[in-house]
Amino acid sequence: MFPSAWAALILGVHAVSVASVPTISAVGSKFFYEDGRQYFLKGIAYQRTPQDPLIDTAQCQRDVSRMAELGANAIRVYHVDPAADHDGCMKAFADAGIYLFVDLDTFDTSIRQDTPYWTRDQFNKYKAVLDEFQQYDNTAGFLIGNEVLSTAAGSPAAPYVLAATRDMKSYRNEKGYRQIPIGYTAADIAELRPMLQNYLACRPDPAERLDFFGLNAYEWCGAASYETSGYRTLQHQAADYPIPIFFSETGCNAAPPRTFDDQAAIFGPDMSATWSGAIIYEWIQEANHYGLINYGPYAPDAPPSDTLVQDGYTRQGVPTPVAPDFDNLKAQWKTLSPSSVALSDYIQSTAAIKPPACPASTPGGWAVDPSAPLPTLGQTFHPAPPVATAINPDYADSGASAGENTGVDAVHSVNGQGNGSDGGLASENNTHAKITSAPTLTTTSGPTASPASAASHLPSNVGQAVAVPKMDRLEGVVMCLCVASGALALWL
Repeated sequence: MFPSAWAALILGVHAVSVASVPTISAVGSKFFYEDGRQYFLKGIAYQRTPQDPLIDTAQCQRDVSRMAELGANAIRVYHVDPAADHDGCMKAFADAGIYLFVDLDTFDTSIRQDTPYWTRDQFNKYKAVLDEFQQYDNTAGFLIGNEVLSTAAGSPAAPYVLAATRDMKSYRNEKGYRQIPIGYTAADIAELRPMLQNYLACRPDPAERLDFFGLNAYEWCGAASYETSGYRTLQHQAADYPIPIFFSETGCNAAPPRTFDDQAAIFGPDMSATWSGAIIYEWIQEANHYGLINYGPYAPDAPPSDTLVQDGYTRQGVPTPVAPDFDNLKAQWKTLSPSSVALSDYIQSTAAIKPPACPASTPGGWAVDPSAPLPTLGQTFHPAPPVATAINPDYADSGASAGENTGVDAVHSVNGQGNGSDGGLASENNTHAKITSAPTLTTTSGPTASPASAASHLPSNVGQAVAVPKMDRLEGVVMCLCVASGALALWL
């Protein structure tokens, strides 16, 4: 047999070995397997190691056996190394019918709330993750960001989430990849609900909308109920939502042990017609005590290691269930089979699905002009300095009071918007421009902000905001030389 034939055979065997599950698509407000069955997530947040939990095949196989015992069919991973080999772990999860939702951002490329921007460097690094994981049939979704917004004052960052979504969708389509859904996961912030989820799904062009939306919500604690927990409100705000919505983190531990009674509501008649399931936070036991398993006793004096120990918690080995939480979740999921609809029946009703109304910009609240074009690649949001007015002559340089609009309406008026074919790449520069303000960066983790997410607060400034395209160093040098030459000519 010729070498090329051997290569083709080997590649074919590899493809068959990894591609062992039906793919998943987002259709209307629901997820479906390619055979037409509806897909509901019973998932686990899985970030066993900080950098990438999907490169140790033997460890993945050990963890998969426990996840299968739970009844899990999804994992959520926050950070991966796109240059690593993920075949072994992805096959282990695929063989167990477990699908992956993975974040596209890395530790240094996430969209910031305080001064949001969308750069070529971010775009390239997002593409690297998408390139790596699009090849696996059990990749169910990509996440543009996690908890980028944590306050209403941070709403100017929302258009940047959609700008990244637009460009990643365009790239996915240009490469001829499978239409893997691209979505976003939000913190459960009352002052952002339901404006954020509606804004991310309301634009008239489908290329500028999310494919799905996840909510990190920890409202149901202890002996709460559907009515007292806040879930009734969440259901009301999500009714008629046009894309799949699910709990991308849940599992309150304020009243241990965790009984996971909320799962009966999510997968039951109260919510299953709207919500597509839940991801439980989290797999490994850490200092926040949300873990479902541990790999050994707490060892606070153990030296840190990327793969073995972090913060005193062992990161690999035999997964041992945390009692009784593991068994409580197992018991819940075992008995819950949500009412579903076949794609062949559901598709007939999708023509009636309409985007929600875009939220209006309001003083002191949601500060995004719904009619404004999205930012272009290379664009940065810069809050303008406060301006003295007759009403407020004694303004403070540090920013406006909490009731004033950030002026995000003007953010998108500087650069031309790209069209659907180029993914909005009309204004593309690489180097991160100087940030005009230095707000405090607040990083939280756990139920208020998921692992490795940075929730930072945008200063509330008066006046109009401006969008500044990024200038690379060569452009800066050329500009300086031109100015110097002009000055010399005038002197002579």
